[in-house]
Amino acid sequence: MTRPVSALLPMQYSDEVAAAKARGAPIVALESTIITHGMPYPGNLNMARSVERIIREEGAVPATIAVIDGILHIGLDDALLEALAQTEGAMKLSRADLAFAIAERRTGATTVAATMIGAARAGIKVFATGGIGGVHRKAEETFDISADLDELSRTGVIVVCAGAKAILDIPKTLEVLETRGVPVVTYDSPNFPAFWSRDSGLKSPLTLNSPAAIANFQKVRDQLGVDGGMLIANPVPEADEIEREEMEIYIARALDNAERDEIAGKAVTPYLLDSLFRLTDGRSLKTNIALVENNARLAAEIAVALAD
Repeated sequence: MTRPVSALLPMQYSDEVAAAKARGAPIVALESTIITHGMPYPGNLNMARSVERIIREEGAVPATIAVIDGILHIGLDDALLEALAQTEGAMKLSRADLAFAIAERRTGATTVAATMIGAARAGIKVFATGGIGGVHRKAEETFDISADLDELSRTGVIVVCAGAKAILDIPKTLEVLETRGVPVVTYDSPNFPAFWSRDSGLKSPLTLNSPAAIANFQKVRDQLGVDGGMLIANPVPEADEIEREEMEIYIARALDNAERDEIAGKAVTPYLLDSLFRLTDGRSLKTNIALVENNARLAAEIAVALAD
């Protein structure tokens, strides 16, 4: 059962999230694109359930965000989660088309940008994802830059990820984030991670070593009246990583395949991830799941620290 929030915006909290808000409990937002576009059923459902379980174990409440038949859901009960995991043809929603999906009563999964908008609308301060979008390679020719970066500069949500996806131009992505005034903090490492790899070869702009320190940083930003989000880069566990030098070989091949097949726009990232899955014999997906679970754990710890 879900509960309506507003007669103006068709938005519903799950019972679990509604109860958490009522008692002031820490909540962690989760995106839904990884469920509909990241991996096939039933692996996607198992992953989503695992991530939600980890957040609960750490003392917070998970809130998977998605648009279903024109309703913005903040938290999904298990039946809705399973139905979404089996949905075919769901839209991939960002800032530009989130309102469109709601207005046209469509079903869509939220990317980083759209999840941040939904989380902020619901008063949720922390969001766990795999990796953010950013500046694509050859962006000087294609102008392909993810809306995630602008969203981070304007929407006040802490985003916990494993860095920018390694298929991107990470140096340019960091430059754009710096220009937009987005704090980039790597957790417990001086080096900025590269999604599947713990080290991108770039130094992190900032480093903090505890969830409490991250929460305190955000509290001071609030006191100063600083708008916008914060990016927390959480390196994948060492046992699960694919080292950068090896991964770059696979990425180069996948990018060549995408250029050959004339893949563009929103289709690029799913295409590349699928190519990498095949090129790595499934290792990239295993690492992806491990880093999402790792990010969920840290996000829950930050949410608990903020609530304290």
